[in-house]
Amino acid sequence: MHDQTPSSHPARPHRLAFVLGSGGVRSIAGLGIAERLAREGIRFDLVVGCSSGALFGAQIAKGMHGESALRLATTLWSAELTEQRRWRSYLQLIVPKLAGFGAGFSLRDDRLIVQRITRAFGGDRLEELPTPMRVAATEAATGWPVVLSHGSVVDALRASMAVPILFPGVVIDGRMLVDGVLSDPLPIAAASDARVVVSLGFHGSMPRRVDRLSRLVAQTSTTLINNLMQARTEAAQAGGQKVITVELDLDRRVGLWETSAMPYLFDAGWRAAEARLLDIVAALEGAQAPQPQLDFID
Repeated sequence: MHDQTPSSHPARPHRLAFVLGSGGVRSIAGLGIAERLAREGIRFDLVVGCSSGALFGAQIAKGMHGESALRLATTLWSAELTEQRRWRSYLQLIVPKLAGFGAGFSLRDDRLIVQRITRAFGGDRLEELPTPMRVAATEAATGWPVVLSHGSVVDALRASMAVPILFPGVVIDGRMLVDGVLSDPLPIAAASDARVVVSLGFHGSMPRRVDRLSRLVAQTSTTLINNLMQARTEAAQAGGQKVITVELDLDRRVGLWETSAMPYLFDAGWRAAEARLLDIVAALEGAQAPQPQLDFID
């Protein structure tokens, strides 16, 4: 399995990469961003995605766009996909030893997810998509980030979206992989060989009040994810990489599974790309210019 970050000395650096972080249905704004840039003749030559960002990023890498892409997205991301219960899981919780509780435990069955993703991407492979793609996941046993750059698109997407406890992990090359958000919610490091990176990430909202356990857990996990995402962005910029952060200007809250908001989010992505268009063009022009040689004096 091809994992971790790409070589620090790539033979042919990518000119422009698009990194889509985890963000639920909001990640579909990436389709609007790609569409707006394509209008200017700007196309990505590498796509990197994590969790829902990987799902919608795969549509971009496959060359899907417009209304057909939006229609397909409604089948790939919908609340019904999370409602396929594994009744055996309740028995595993009550009598774990007898029912065989283990690392592969999940509350939900992912067969419907597999069916939908397979219908969309079939036998596609990451390295053979019209635009090469890398997918961020997490090795369950160690917690280390894993970047999939070769192999089945379906398996990679399943792994990147496999939220622990909720969905089962996916075994790829002998290792159990789960949701990429646990180790790298905005995997800019997976595009370290790109001259310019356009990133679409989402900071989670903190609970307004902590009056129950679930909200305390949400506060803790959101803090960890937000800080990890910020650290990844700052590390890339500190290393000299040109990172153009695209932020959505939303005038209302959008639910995690609110598929009816997809056209609204697509348009928000279009507007967000337009707002950063000059910065993206300038970054690309700067990346093409000869880099000055610096002399260091001891």
